[in-house]
Amino acid sequence: MNKVIYITFLLISSIGFSQTETLKLEQIEDTKEMFSDVDSLFLDKPASFSLKIDKDAALIDSLWLTELIRSPLYDTIQYVIKDDEILISELEELPTDLLKERLKILDSKTPFHIEYNKSLEQVIRTYLSRRKATFSNLMEKARYFFPMFEEQLDKYDIPLEMKYLAIVESALNPKATSRVGATGLWQFMYQTGKQFDLNVSSYVDERSDPYRATEAACKYLESLHEIFGDWDLALAAYNSGPGNVNKAIRRSGGNKNYWNIRHNLPRETAGYVPAFYATLYIFEYANEHNIKARESAINYFETDTVQIKRQLTFEQIYETLNVDIEVLQFLNPQYKLDIIPYIKGKNYTLTLPLKDAGNFISNEQQIYAFANVEESKREKPIPEYVEMNDRITYKVKNGDYLGKIADKYGVSVAKIKQWNNMRSTNLRIGQRITIYPRKLNVVTISKTSNQAKKASENVIPKGKFNTYTVKSGDSLWLIAQKYANVSVQDIKDWNNIWSVKSLQAGIKLKIFNK
Repeated sequence: MNKVIYITFLLISSIGFSQTETLKLEQIEDTKEMFSDVDSLFLDKPASFSLKIDKDAALIDSLWLTELIRSPLYDTIQYVIKDDEILISELEELPTDLLKERLKILDSKTPFHIEYNKSLEQVIRTYLSRRKATFSNLMEKARYFFPMFEEQLDKYDIPLEMKYLAIVESALNPKATSRVGATGLWQFMYQTGKQFDLNVSSYVDERSDPYRATEAACKYLESLHEIFGDWDLALAAYNSGPGNVNKAIRRSGGNKNYWNIRHNLPRETAGYVPAFYATLYIFEYANEHNIKARESAINYFETDTVQIKRQLTFEQIYETLNVDIEVLQFLNPQYKLDIIPYIKGKNYTLTLPLKDAGNFISNEQQIYAFANVEESKREKPIPEYVEMNDRITYKVKNGDYLGKIADKYGVSVAKIKQWNNMRSTNLRIGQRITIYPRKLNVVTISKTSNQAKKASENVIPKGKFNTYTVKSGDSLWLIAQKYANVSVQDIKDWNNIWSVKSLQAGIKLKIFNK
């Protein structure tokens, strides 16, 4: 099995997808939305489309995927998650003695100090009693994310069980954002992200890049373990910061066992490590509790990345390759505007299902040519690429107050006061204050007034037209290729199509003669 895993990661190592506010046990009102059935990785059976297909390469991909699916790697990817407020109850399927026995086994297998206590038992029983229905969804996501996590954890010699931390942090949602701005699978604050080379621009938030953020989390955990020499304390420090853990050690008379200092940790952190243990238990004993992942979810080894050579939008990729925009968003969550920028000195990549990655390479120049034509007719301005600075200096104007300034830059009043050593909220006109912004003022590039006027007119021509009935697998780009001098934008204008998702099999389109 090790050999299969090694070969798998070797083949997909080029995938380039490249502190912290935790999901609190007492505040899980938003989890109904987070774990809704809509948030699924199921891929419909792909429709065929008339692009150039490299049959030999496709055959090799198919044979290799079959080999991976038959391998032990595929069979052992079974995962679940933690979540909910504490519920004190008995659970017939998990007697206390059985739980004690299983926790001892886990303690012997991991470098963590997993000890039975009543509060941990209540957390585990709560998850099994009230959140069992959400586990399949999270196991489905884990099938994609966990191999990626394990690859990086192994590289930095971090216990593989640390992959469960991303569940406690974000419920495996790369777009998750806390109320204070922590973002991504590993919930990096802006400044901590910058510390570990996770940059934010008007187009890209690398904290939401699964691969890059995972590597950054490994570096952070590695540094915390070097400080404390204990993985339990490293976990606590990841959540509350090394300073708070060190204070708890001092207040506990120098004790360094998590359970001995827990009462001196911030309330949130006191429940953080038990939540991690409970998640670890449920994952490891999923079969015993009859928890299984959904079938046919996308797997990590079923994807590949391509490096783009010009700016592309998700809509253009959908129109040319017929890859659902929802799939593109899941595989490429770091692109904030569904646009992959092309910036000199930056290597931005596009992650696609394996088959579609092959089709992209085979039709790359056609796709770029299509994007060039579409961009020349674009009605809406495209945001300019803007890199966020480490900090800005803001000069207070008449009518300003801290709440107004904080909202403008997406930060809290408390943070502005902290950054500027302010004891009150009083401001004076002309005062300069330091801000580390989270919100960008997007700069746009507008077309000339003549272009804007022409675009706004959007006059539908009169005269004869052909009627085209949309077939399964069609895209606007493929339809436009069937007619001389007809563009995708023409078809959109003539048929009042605002979104590529409006294109459904059976719809009749007007194609005017030009």
